[in-house]
Amino acid sequence: MALACVAMEAIETRGLTKDYGARRPALRSSRAAAPPALADLDIAVHAGEIFGFLGPNGAGKSTTIRLLLGFLHPTAGGATVLGRDIGHDSVGIRREIGYLPGGIAFWDGLTGERVLDELAALSGRPSVLRATLLDRLELSAATLRRPVRDYSRGMRQKVGIIQALQHDPELAILDEPSEGLDPLMQRAFYEILDERRAAGRTIFFSSHVLSEVERVCDRVAIVRAGRLVALEDVHSLLARRKRDVELRTDGPLPDLTAVPGLSDSHTWPDGHLSARLEGDVGPFLAAIASAQVTDLTIEPARLEDAFLELYEPA
Repeated sequence: MALACVAMEAIETRGLTKDYGARRPALRSSRAAAPPALADLDIAVHAGEIFGFLGPNGAGKSTTIRLLLGFLHPTAGGATVLGRDIGHDSVGIRREIGYLPGGIAFWDGLTGERVLDELAALSGRPSVLRATLLDRLELSAATLRRPVRDYSRGMRQKVGIIQALQHDPELAILDEPSEGLDPLMQRAFYEILDERRAAGRTIFFSSHVLSEVERVCDRVAIVRAGRLVALEDVHSLLARRKRDVELRTDGPLPDLTAVPGLSDSHTWPDGHLSARLEGDVGPFLAAIASAQVTDLTIEPARLEDAFLELYEPA
C-alpha cells in the first residue's frame, strides 16, 4: 500500500518559550518580575513561502531567531527547522540554512571576497548564486578586493545578504535584511526574494519595515510582548483593517445603514460623509451608485494600519 506523502514544514514551533528570569529566585519572587521574552509560540512556516515576522523592539523576534538557530535554549516547548530538532541538531541546522543576523559585523581586516569565502566554507556548499547576487546588488570585483573596514553600511548589508543566499539554501532566516539599503537596492532585494520563492525556497524574516512585508510576504506573524497576536496571510490581514472613507454628493446622501462593515459614520447637511469601512468595498460602492457623487476617497488598505490596530491598548 502506498504511503501518503506529508509535506514537511520549513519551521514549526510548539509552545516555544524563553524566560530569562526562570532560574532566578529573586526575580520570581518579585512583584515586578518581567514576563517571558517569548511565551507559547506556535507557528508553522510552510516550505516555499516568504514569511514575515513582525513586532516592535522587545517583542521577542530576535529571541525567536536565536532559539531556532540554537544560540539560546528554550525554557519550555520546542521547534524543528527543516525537520531537525533545535534541541538536538542546532549545528546541522546552521549548516543547512542561510542566516543574516541583525546588525551584522565582519572581520574588518579581510576583503569582501575573503569574507564571502570564509562564510561559504562554514556551510560546506558551493556558492552557486554568488555571481548573480553580486550583479543584482551591484557589488563589483574591485569593491570585493577592498577591506571591509572601508565599506559603507549599505555595502556591508549587501555582503550580508549575499553570504546568506550564495549557497542557495532551502531556508534563509533574515533579520532586518533591507536595513541600510537605498531604495533601488531594496527593490533589487525584493526581486531576489521573489525569485527564491519561485525556485521553491523558503524565506523567514523579521522586519520593522511594514511596506516591505506587505510587498513580498505570503503570510505574517505579529508578536507583542513575547506573545503571538496574529498569524495569517497578508491579504486577509489587509481585508480586515478599517479604511477611512470620505464621500461628498451633490444632493442627499444615500442610505448606507445596510452596508456591512461601515462604522463611525458622520454626516453633514451639505452632503458630506466620513466613516470607516472594514472588509469588501463592493457593497459600499453599490449603495452609492445612484447618488450624485462629487468626491470620493477610500484609503487603500495598508499593513501598517492593520499592525497598529493590533497594538492599540485593550
